[in-house]
Amino acid sequence: MTAYRATGVLAKDVAVTSPADAEADEQRIARGLADGDETCLTAAYRRWGRLVQALAARALGDPREAEDITQQVFAAAWHGRANFRPERGSLPAWLVGITRRKIADTLAARTRRTRLMVSLGALLEHEGRRDEEHDRVLERLVVTEELSRLPRVQRDVLELAYFADLTQTQIADRTGMPLGTVKSHTRRGLQRMRHSLELAGVHAGH
Repeated sequence: MTAYRATGVLAKDVAVTSPADAEADEQRIARGLADGDETCLTAAYRRWGRLVQALAARALGDPREAEDITQQVFAAAWHGRANFRPERGSLPAWLVGITRRKIADTLAARTRRTRLMVSLGALLEHEGRRDEEHDRVLERLVVTEELSRLPRVQRDVLELAYFADLTQTQIADRTGMPLGTVKSHTRRGLQRMRHSLELAGVHAGH
């Protein structure tokens, strides 16, 4: 449930007019989020969503990826709220920590894709390869390209499964998504890839 997308205005979310009011409001939101109050998740998104998105945009240089990261951060905050302790640190600091981890995951995925493409390209250029080896390398290049064309969430789930060798349960823990959602994205991503690979003449089993 993407509670952070809710648009209703809370009566208690009044304008903050002083540092004392700001601190009290932050503590209220933090306690409510920790207690599982979805309206406090909405309030947190309103208040710190732009901060999260700005950090992601600065690190990634891609506004669309930054939007994805922002949604992932607040989803992870909601699903991981049991791990948040208001008495140990502020909510915005906790959200920034989640943001940095999501950014790191995204940059690592970029690096893996780049290294894979470079490695496979080098194999293609290596002289003396048999035709069938060239075919296998080409097929792997096609698979990598099709993976990059998947919707962001499906691509991330499949990359964590196949490049990071994570189980679906581990992916759910890493991303903050429910296990059922991870399974659904995996299934849909594989179906889309299978269809695209069949059109490209590549057998899914290779």
